[in-house]
Amino acid sequence: MEAICMKLDRTDKRILTLIQENGRISNLELADKIGLSASPCSRRVKHLEDLGLIEKHVTLLDQNKLGLKLTAYLLISMDRHTPDRFDHFIAEITDIPDVMECCLVTGSDADFQLKVVVPDMEHYQALLLGKITRIKGVTGVKSSFMLRNIFSRTVLPLDHIK
Repeated sequence: MEAICMKLDRTDKRILTLIQENGRISNLELADKIGLSASPCSRRVKHLEDLGLIEKHVTLLDQNKLGLKLTAYLLISMDRHTPDRFDHFIAEITDIPDVMECCLVTGSDADFQLKVVVPDMEHYQALLLGKITRIKGVTGVKSSFMLRNIFSRTVLPLDHIK
């Protein structure tokens, strides 16, 4: 990955920043903002996609306006630290749409951290007791609930790339 970052010039970094800020930006508008004509701009975006730097284009929705008022962060402890046990957990948790993120973690008494988004505490309880704690190997769950989202970023910093 380091080699890819070394090949990015200022224009590539500007393209990546602008499309992170607005995934619906037209190629014409993007080209105008970075000072290229449309065809070279399009080729550069395609090249960044081919390198795997642009994974996909998404639309961010307002979870509160959709009635998804409760965000929980769960620390999950497993009974055994074996590849089979972890693979099974990952396969099961991947199929639960309420789980927005799943990270393998260290430095705490947990093995995984999940971010869960649900409408309310009733839905959370059903998810926790009906699905998550029933996954083979789960021995403990510690939950924290978001009171208020101060800010959330989707634009990755690129200043470290020289």
